[in-house]
Amino acid sequence: MIDLSQHQSLRIAIISDTHTVLDERIANIIKQSDIAIHAGDICCATVLEKMHPILGHVFAVTGNNDHHSAWPAEQKEIVESLPDVAEIQLPGGLLVVEHGHAHGHHQPCHESLRKSHPKARVIVYGHTHSQVCDKDESPWVINPGAAGMTRTRGGPSCLVLTASQNREWGIEALRFSERAA
Repeated sequence: MIDLSQHQSLRIAIISDTHTVLDERIANIIKQSDIAIHAGDICCATVLEKMHPILGHVFAVTGNNDHHSAWPAEQKEIVESLPDVAEIQLPGGLLVVEHGHAHGHHQPCHESLRKSHPKARVIVYGHTHSQVCDKDESPWVINPGAAGMTRTRGGPSCLVLTASQNREWGIEALRFSERAA
């Protein structure tokens, strides 16, 4: 587990499903955030190299398309070093990240995610390319949507989570228009 709880507050850029392409507008959101999270289906190290949050911390997990045979051969060690699940202790609570495909192939089950990570305050998943903010129950279950060019469902998207010591957390959902060809 990574512990960042000593910070008073953090702004966290959350992305997923880049499939080799990180939209430049989302890269700019990451630059304005303290840390960044990628919830899988990265598909090449170039995406991770373009993520430059203020504090320099980029946390990424593997997706169903992140296996060494799908990445460039020279990046085999990078993809193999990524975890399937990441736990990050933030100011005011625990954030857990996984791609989500193990909880239902087409639509990960939020109940299953919650049962798998009951101590979390927020569970981040990707996989569906659809932005979701399920705050109806605890822990919250959120999906930033696709931050690249593949199946963006209306345009590249991301989430920005603000976590603070006083336990007040907020989520901002961002979506950018599709680029004209």
